[in-house]
Amino acid sequence: MTFLLSWVVVLAMLTQQSWCSPLVKPVEGLEQTLAEGHDVPQATKLQLLPTTDNDPPHNGEVQVQANPRNASAIQYHPDICLTKPCVTAAAEIIERLDDSVDPCEDFNKFVCGRYLQKKIIPDDKTGVSQMSKIRDELRQNLRILVSAPLSSNDSKATTMVKNLFNSCMDTDSIEAKGLTPLVDVLQELGGWPVVEGDAWNASDFNWMSTIFQMKKMGFPTNILVDIGVYKDLKNSSWRALYLDQPRLGMPSRKYLLKGLNDSDVNEYYKYQVGLAVLLGAERETAEKELKDNIEFEIEIAKLVLPKEERRNYTKLYNKISIFDLEKLGPGIPWLKYFNHMLSPNFIVNDDEPLILYAKKFISKITKLIESTPKKTVANYLMWHVAKSSAPSLNEEVRELKLKYEKQIRGIKKQKERWDECIQILTSRHTDLAYAVGSTYVKALFKEDAKNAADEMARYIHTAFNEILKNIDWMDDVTKERAINKAQQITTKIAYPPELLDDKKLNEFYDGLTINSGEFLMQRRNLSKFTADYKIKQLREWVDKNDWKTYGKAAVVNAFYSADTNSIVFPAGILQGVFFNADRPKYMNYGGIGYVIGHEITHGFDDKGRQFDANGNLRDWWEKETEEKFLEKANCMIWQYGNYSVPELGMKLNGKLTQGENIADNGGAKEAYLAYKTWVQDHDEEKALPGLPYTPYQLFWINLASVWCGKKTEKSLKLGILTDSHAPYRFRINGPLSNNEDFARDWNCPLESGMNPKHKCKVW
Repeated sequence: MTFLLSWVVVLAMLTQQSWCSPLVKPVEGLEQTLAEGHDVPQATKLQLLPTTDNDPPHNGEVQVQANPRNASAIQYHPDICLTKPCVTAAAEIIERLDDSVDPCEDFNKFVCGRYLQKKIIPDDKTGVSQMSKIRDELRQNLRILVSAPLSSNDSKATTMVKNLFNSCMDTDSIEAKGLTPLVDVLQELGGWPVVEGDAWNASDFNWMSTIFQMKKMGFPTNILVDIGVYKDLKNSSWRALYLDQPRLGMPSRKYLLKGLNDSDVNEYYKYQVGLAVLLGAERETAEKELKDNIEFEIEIAKLVLPKEERRNYTKLYNKISIFDLEKLGPGIPWLKYFNHMLSPNFIVNDDEPLILYAKKFISKITKLIESTPKKTVANYLMWHVAKSSAPSLNEEVRELKLKYEKQIRGIKKQKERWDECIQILTSRHTDLAYAVGSTYVKALFKEDAKNAADEMARYIHTAFNEILKNIDWMDDVTKERAINKAQQITTKIAYPPELLDDKKLNEFYDGLTINSGEFLMQRRNLSKFTADYKIKQLREWVDKNDWKTYGKAAVVNAFYSADTNSIVFPAGILQGVFFNADRPKYMNYGGIGYVIGHEITHGFDDKGRQFDANGNLRDWWEKETEEKFLEKANCMIWQYGNYSVPELGMKLNGKLTQGENIADNGGAKEAYLAYKTWVQDHDEEKALPGLPYTPYQLFWINLASVWCGKKTEKSLKLGILTDSHAPYRFRINGPLSNNEDFARDWNCPLESGMNPKHKCKVW
C-alpha cells in the first residue's frame, strides 16, 4: 500500500500547474521506492496514470495542463518510464533541482540549486561534483580489488599493482623509516646545501651532473629545462626529441610573479623552510637561503611563456639541430646534455634534429643559470627532489605539505590513506595505470556500455558532419578538408583487447620491479620505468592504433588526440550521470553523448584545427575562412572573459579556456541533433516519473547535471588561473545560452538570461 501511495504522489505531481519552471518538489517515498529494488509491475502502471471523467482516452499518455509559455513542452507525455533506472534517474534529478529558479534565467541554479545548497565539501577534498562522485566510487571499487590478498593466479601486472598499494598502505614501515629515505637520496645527489651548511662545497657541484643522477634515480628532471621524446607534430608518424620550458614548483607562474609578499607564495616559501628544518637545517639559514631559492624561481617564472600563449603550435614549433641550439643557448653543452639524458639507449650527433618549443626561454635560461650562485641552483634542484618525495614520506612531512595545499587548494585535512594510495596507482602520468585498467575492466566493466557508446558515437559523428555541410562561413575547399578530417576521426571506447591479455601486459612490464618494500623506492622504480620507456621510443615509427593509446582504462575522463585524430573514452567514464544502458537515451545523449560531441569538437577548436586529418601540424585553412573562424573564436573569448566570479572578484580567462568552451558549445549541439536523429530512427521515449518535462527537456537537464558541482574558493581561484576549463556554472550557462534549441525547448523569451539576443557560435 505504501508503494502504491508513493507512486500516486509521484504521478499526481504531473497534473500540477506551473510557469516556465514547472513546480517540482522532492517526493516523499521516492527513495524508499528505489530501495525496493524492482520495477513497477506493468498492471500497476495503468492504474497509476492520472485521469478524469473529462479526459479523452490517453492510451497510456499523461495529459498535463500548464502555463502557455511552457505548454508545448509539458502537455506531451507518451508514457512514463517506471523501471528502476528511470525512477533512480528521476530521484537524482529531483534531489539536485531547485524549482524556485526560472530555468530561462539561470539553468545552473535551476538544475543544480538544491545540490549546491545541501552538498558540503568534505575537509579532505577541494570540491564536489557529479564527476568526483563517479571517481570516488571507482576508487572505492579499486580499493576492494587491489587490497585482496596476493594470489598465485595473479599476473605480474596485478601483483605489482597490489605490491605498490601494500607498500603505500604500510604506514608503520613508513613512520619507522622517517626521513631516512629522503636523507639517503639527498646524500647520493651531493646533499642539500641548506641542510649541509658549511659542509657543502660549491666546487663539487655541477647542475648538469646532478640532473643526470636524478634521472638515474627516478626523479623528475624537468626543473630547469624539459627534454622529452614525443611525436613530431609535423610528421606524426615519427618521434623526435623535444626541448621545452620547465615545470614550476607552484601551479602557475601567475602565483610566483606576485612575489614573496603574496600569501600563496609565502606559504610555498614556508613549506620549503619547514621541510629543510625537518631535515636538520638551521631555521635562520633556511629562511635566508630559501628566500634566494624563491627569488630564483620567480626569475624562471618571468621567462616562462604563459599557458594561454602556448595554444598556437605553429608559433611554438621550431625545428633545429643540436648544433644550432648550442649557438642559440651558449653556456650549456647541449650535445653532452642530450646524450646523458638519452643514455644508455642512444647516442646522437650535433646534426640531430629536435623540436624547440621555447626558443626565447632557452636563449635566456642559460644566462640566468650562469649568473646565479651555485648554492642557489643546488638548493633549487634539491628542493624539487624533496618536494616530489614528500607524498611518499612520514606523516610529519605530509602535514607540512598539507599546510601548503590548504593555502593553494583549500583542502583542510589529509585524504584517507587508501584513497591517496589509489590515486597514486591510477595516475595517468605513470605506466602502471595500464595494469590498474586491466584489473578494473576484468572485474567491473559492463560490456553493454561499450556497444551503446559506440552507437552514440556514430550518431554524433554524423551530426557533426551535417553541421559542417551546412556551415555558411567556410569556403568549399576548407569545408571539404574539414569534412574529410571529421570522417577520419577514430573512436576508441572503454579499453583495448590487449588489456585482457596477461602475456601482453607482462611483456610490456618486462624490466619493471615493484615489491612491497620502501614506498619511495617503489615509486622511483615506477617513475624511472615510465621515463625510460618514452626515451626508448625515439627511433620507432608511431603506431596510431597502439593499444596503449587508450589502455589506461580506470579513468573518469575523455580525450581528443590531435596527433592521431582520435577520441578516447576510457571505461571509467561510462557510468553514473554519464551513462546507464538501462535508462532512456535522452539521459545518455545528454551525458556521455555530450562528452563525445565535446571531444569531436576539440578537433576543430583553436588548437585542434591546426592539425590535419592525418594528425599533422599543417595549415589547411584558406585565409578568408581562417579569419572568420578567428572572429567567431574571439566572440567566445569575449563572452567567457566577461564572466565574473563575484566571491573571488575575478573574471575568467577567455583565451585560456577558449578551446574547452568551443568544445562545450559544439558538444551540446551535436549531442542534441544526434538524439533527434535517433528518435527519428526509433521512437519517442517515455518521460521520467515525478518530473513534468519532455524527453528533450530532460536531455538538457542531464547535460547540465554533468557539471553540477562546487569547489573551495582556493581551488576555484586555482582553476581560474591554471585550468583550460571554465568553472562548472559557466560550463552549463555558457553553452546553453548560445543554443537556440535549448531556448526553444524551454520557451525562453528573447533576452532572458538563457536566451540573449547576441549569441556566440563557432560550430
